[in-house]
Amino acid sequence: MSVRTTQLWSLRPAVPGDLEALAELRAVVMRADLERLGRYDEHRVRQRLRDAYAPEHTSVVQADGVLAGCVALRPVEDGWWLEHFYLAPELQGRGIGTAVLTGLLARTDAEGAPVRLDVLQGSAARGLYERHGFTVEREDPVDVYMVRPPGA
Repeated sequence: MSVRTTQLWSLRPAVPGDLEALAELRAVVMRADLERLGRYDEHRVRQRLRDAYAPEHTSVVQADGVLAGCVALRPVEDGWWLEHFYLAPELQGRGIGTAVLTGLLARTDAEGAPVRLDVLQGSAARGLYERHGFTVEREDPVDVYMVRPPGA
């Protein structure tokens, strides 16, 4: 018996109707890190995405045709801000996040633009970003702010 270890995945543009499913995914993905930091709030974790959701800058990750994650790449004055990068826990560690991030960074590199983001202190996602050339700009007790110059 063979077991498939990779998922067929794709990105599609987000639509307003994706919001609640993505807010729920955010709550699931971020819960452990927010609880560890003493900052988990059942309502706030969802509301922060609702308040910032911009479908025009957001892509939905689909795995085997099912909503499995999202990522937003928002233009800012000096480049891009990467945010709302969530992948369903059961799909993490299978290369999908790496592939999504690699594709986005190829686009920003072609434009010669830096990318910034923030990640929660102690989050495993920080390693993904460091492997892709992000370095720490500053940090506080909750967040680590990172930047990646073009082509890093």
